[in-house]
Amino acid sequence: MREIAQLFNSMDPTPFLNKDLDPEANTFIETWASGFPPGSRFHITIHIEQWPSDGDPSELLTEAVHNHFAYKAENTRNALKHLMRQGRMSLVIGIVFVSLCLLAADIIGNLGANVGSNIARESLTIVGWVAMWRPLQIFLYDWWPLQRQIRLYQKLSRAHIQAVQSK
Repeated sequence: MREIAQLFNSMDPTPFLNKDLDPEANTFIETWASGFPPGSRFHITIHIEQWPSDGDPSELLTEAVHNHFAYKAENTRNALKHLMRQGRMSLVIGIVFVSLCLLAADIIGNLGANVGSNIARESLTIVGWVAMWRPLQIFLYDWWPLQRQIRLYQKLSRAHIQAVQSK
């Protein structure tokens, strides 16, 4: 990059240590880091053309990058907690609903066997189990990507950062 300020989001008025990274820089780092195996440790070298007059910016950049990804890890952790809370609530609602549907289907089945009651009984059974789709999706699949992101952000928040002067 030409200067240090390019690494940070120009719309963010906070000081460097608390600033968000530029969205393109963030995307580049995340995409690059996600290509490594889970146990990898990261070393990020930032090439700067206009070296600051006050010396080596490695410490400043290290703290800024670490803060940025620690913040993203915490936000993603909160999103995971929210998703799991939603999953628990969906599961309770789904279990109550499927129970009521299966109970109603059983009552209809005991009333007599005709085409209409068979259709109603099977429809209630299917609708009841479809209500369990969302909680099962949350607990079986939706939490994995968030957990993977948290681990990636935590690793990036501990990455070794080095600034070098380039020409």
